[in-house]
Amino acid sequence: MLSQRKRTLVAAAMALALLASACGGTATDAFELTSATDAQELLAEPPAGLVVLDVRTPLEFAEGHIADAANVDFYEPSFGAELDALNKDTPYFVYCRSGNRSAQTVQTMRDLGFTQVYELEGGILTWLDAGLPIE
Repeated sequence: MLSQRKRTLVAAAMALALLASACGGTATDAFELTSATDAQELLAEPPAGLVVLDVRTPLEFAEGHIADAANVDFYEPSFGAELDALNKDTPYFVYCRSGNRSAQTVQTMRDLGFTQVYELEGGILTWLDAGLPIE
């Protein structure tokens, strides 16, 4: 027989599970860290309106970027305002050099209320290591 404490813990766990399932997807479901090969597949058959967002500097961007990427410089003082001005319901694919700036960008996008964001795990370095093309 379960003790009162164990019954309370079980009931709390069940309530949390029910609440999570009743809500459908969670905010974290719309934010996905993707490998280079999964990202290539995503870009080959993108969700409608997908925007590829490169958050490296303009110099890094000019040295090579993923096809059709838009460049928004993470280090610009206006970076947060530029993100906030974007359509929050548009799907985005975000990357940087190694994954640090894109991870911070994705967190900011989450905080700003974006609904669907994919992040390239390891940045463009993993993209290049996988032998994938850049422009």
